Amino acid sequence: MKIIVDAMGGDNAPDEIVLGSIEAVKEKNIEVTLVGKGEEILRVIESNGMKELPAGIEIVNASEVIEIEEDPAISIREKKDSSINIGLTLLRDGHGDAFVSAGSTGALLSGATLIVKRIRGIRRAALAPFIPNKKSGFVLIDCGANAECTPEYLLQFAYMGSFYMENVLKLNSPRVGLLNNGSEETKGTALQQETYELLKNSELNFVGNIEAKDAMDGACDVLVTDGFTGNIFLKSIEGTASLIMSELKSAFTSNFMTKISYLLVKKQLSGLKEKMNPDAVGGTALLGISKPVIKAHGSSNANAIMNAIIHATKEVESEIANRLQDNIKKMRVAVDKTNEN
Repeated sequence: MKIIVDAMGGDNAPDEIVLGSIEAVKEKNIEVTLVGKGEEILRVIESNGMKELPAGIEIVNASEVIEIEEDPAISIREKKDSSINIGLTLLRDGHGDAFVSAGSTGALLSGATLIVKRIRGIRRAALAPFIPNKKSGFVLIDCGANAECTPEYLLQFAYMGSFYMENVLKLNSPRVGLLNNGSEETKGTALQQETYELLKNSELNFVGNIEAKDAMDGACDVLVTDGFTGNIFLKSIEGTASLIMSELKSAFTSNFMTKISYLLVKKQLSGLKEKMNPDAVGGTALLGISKPVIKAHGSSNANAIMNAIIHATKEVESEIANRLQDNIKKMRVAVDKTNEN
């Protein structure tokens, strides 16, 4: 299996990207193609004591980089020799099995849609991060790719999230919930109310409207929403988690007695920190694209990149794109059934 990696994307590129890729090759016995400025990639390898290119690693040169502040659509069209453009083209043409990038989310979404293309019948691709909660966790879909959505988009997100949980994360009959401001069927705007009817008439294991606090308690396995709301939900969770960990650290380091107390609960706190650590997952699936595309965190370190690449291998093995293509008709049936009613 070969994973294509954008070596120039993210705050810590290319150093952490290259080192994470090398670790992934060792961990999974796969091949990685690093796409980016060849001389900079080689500099990282040499500065870390490697006299030659490690086994399983190859370099494809790309002279341009799409910066985070650039307009995504324009940069994809104009920077043909960017690492994102070249990497996605390699994926499209069959020179790799998946693409991983910590670069611009907008550019990755635009490039994946224009170059690799969406699965036939899927209206919009969506970002689907895995969020830890009181139980094992859930998939949030969408978290920022689509600020404005129709009920049919959300229905497709629900199917994609459900298939992702079943085929990649190996959870049978995942519970699908609709993010809303109350659990009653009549809650929300027209978007939520119409989506509720579609989901109720689908073949999914739909458990109804889910409030944000209940999602964190484990009320569903797939949480469906538009990208605008989902992004606010995700950022709120990240901010709260960061605040809690910061306050705990301050509390346990305030004096000698609290430091002694910390030693008694160090193991439990380490487990909590790891559960809330985004580097442990490494990347977010961009579902709806015809081949696996993974968005890694912009601030990814080597460990996060390694985990994003490993996550990409799971998507390849699951053949989720093919499974989604095979089930497009089921999504259409739910729409037709709702219209009949």
